[in-house]
Amino acid sequence: MIWNSMFFINSILLGIGLAMDAFSVSMANGLNEPQMQRSKMFGIAGMFAFFQALMPMIGWFCVHTAVRYFTAFEPLIPWIALALLACIGGKMLADGIRSDSNTENTAKLGVGALLLQGIATSIDALSVGFTIADYNGRMAFAEALIIAAVTFVICMGGLKIGEKFGTRLADKAQIIGGVILILI
Repeated sequence: MIWNSMFFINSILLGIGLAMDAFSVSMANGLNEPQMQRSKMFGIAGMFAFFQALMPMIGWFCVHTAVRYFTAFEPLIPWIALALLACIGGKMLADGIRSDSNTENTAKLGVGALLLQGIATSIDALSVGFTIADYNGRMAFAEALIIAAVTFVICMGGLKIGEKFGTRLADKAQIIGGVILILI
């Protein structure tokens, strides 16, 4: 493979496609916590971007080292993501139903939940490592960085959208966020 404009265009488009799950979850997080500090928004978007970059690199590494062991695991990837998002969404939904309509009682997003969200939304990016198997290490890393940058920008947008609507839907935000995660 060669470095050209198509490489960068394809990387950006791939990043957009991969970031849609993370965008939806970011929106749900913004709905859940409408008064979120900017530093926390950067942390959330950064976490999603990190995992969206890490997973293709893991997939690329597996293709170059242990592909015969990894292909047996590939059909399970969507089911693992489903289980993780359903658990997180179900917990948000249950917490939203149990709490009263006072927005101060809304649960804040913890590091553990954020890690699970990052893994769940990026696990499909693991298979991207197979599609970039022809790339050398530098090109695969560059693709991962582009995917991360695109994901970061898209997730910041999702958080801002969620924040905007979260202030309007504060009494139902956690329920809506949980339903969004389950539907993904």
